[in-house]
Amino acid sequence: MQLRYNYRVYPTPSQQASLARAFGCARVVFNDGLRARQEAREQGLPYLSDAELSKRVTAAKGTPERAWLGEVSSVVLQQALADLNVAYRNFFASITGKRKGRKVAPPRFRSRKDNRQAIRFTANARFKVLDNGRLRLPKIGDVEVRWSRGLPSEPSSVTVIRDAAGRYFASFVVQTADEPLSPVESEVGIDLGLTHFAVLSDGTKVAAPKFLRRAARKLKRLQQDLSRKTKGSNNRKKAVVKVARAHAQVADTRRDWQHKLSTAIIRDNQAVYVEDLCVVGLGRTRLAKSVHDAGWASFTGMLEYKAARYGRTFARVDRFYPSTRMCSDCGRINDKMALDVRAWDCPCGSTHDRDVNAAMNVLAAGRAESLNACGAQVRPASVPAPREEAGIRPDAACATRSVEGISVL
Repeated sequence: MQLRYNYRVYPTPSQQASLARAFGCARVVFNDGLRARQEAREQGLPYLSDAELSKRVTAAKGTPERAWLGEVSSVVLQQALADLNVAYRNFFASITGKRKGRKVAPPRFRSRKDNRQAIRFTANARFKVLDNGRLRLPKIGDVEVRWSRGLPSEPSSVTVIRDAAGRYFASFVVQTADEPLSPVESEVGIDLGLTHFAVLSDGTKVAAPKFLRRAARKLKRLQQDLSRKTKGSNNRKKAVVKVARAHAQVADTRRDWQHKLSTAIIRDNQAVYVEDLCVVGLGRTRLAKSVHDAGWASFTGMLEYKAARYGRTFARVDRFYPSTRMCSDCGRINDKMALDVRAWDCPCGSTHDRDVNAAMNVLAAGRAESLNACGAQVRPASVPAPREEAGIRPDAACATRSVEGISVL
């Protein structure tokens, strides 16, 4: 399994200038390649191949207008072209139907005003982690790294990132072996929500931290200070960095909390089942701010890759499965319920907590789906029909649905 290990780096002022130069060169190469392909399409010429763009970059280094491209590592420029090629391939796969999910837009020009910049070094660049803990990058120097943990293996590439808050990170891509944990008997279904971030099928309720809501007052004050600054001034640039740092702190706190929770759930359960929520659709409703603050997509992504790494089972239940409206005891499906209904009574005599009942149904559906995938019998066995239902008379019963609801085994 390929994983990314991110570390904070602290370049010196001269190294920051070298990194800024590399960021600008990578951006120019990307934009030149995109512009060349757009002009070729407008003129009716064939699609420019990757090799042709690479030749043009090499030839541009010998011209006075692009001579400064030789001041940075050639691997950085080639990786910028590789990013352009990946963007085009994703776009072509999307319009032809080979790529699932939302439609991908064609590549766009990179802006120098973008506060987030990144360059990538592969093994061909011969970057190296020195014995003293520094990271040696070609034509940049030995950069100080804050090692929070060791690398499990030799990295195949490293990406140097500068975020909007002005922080620098080194992201290593390493190949790791699976580390299966000892088997356990428990399985869990998870119902994600806003009142409680996660409700487990065993009745455990995890409160929603609401990191963005808690930092709303500070963010509001910083945004007001930013709005008063003159556009283009140095004070406005400083205010932009302050706002970015506040948002980065919220994102880092949320990510750290989700990592701890997902690791605990994977460690304590052999199988984890969650509902496949349409986060994009929920992000267009009046609950959009709370939905984005919860971070369901990143949390389920953590559960998925950690389950694969530690030998656990992870599955998603169909988003159209009526987990909230179905009684976990008798299987009766009720009508739609409003969001303010947190508990309800079933005609069978059961009283359900809305979220706990949904988590139990998610667990049952996940187990059934995993059994079906393993070859279990999907359809019920044939049984003799009662005499009063065996005929084709008009008054004969022709369905098993009752007035109250649908009976589900």
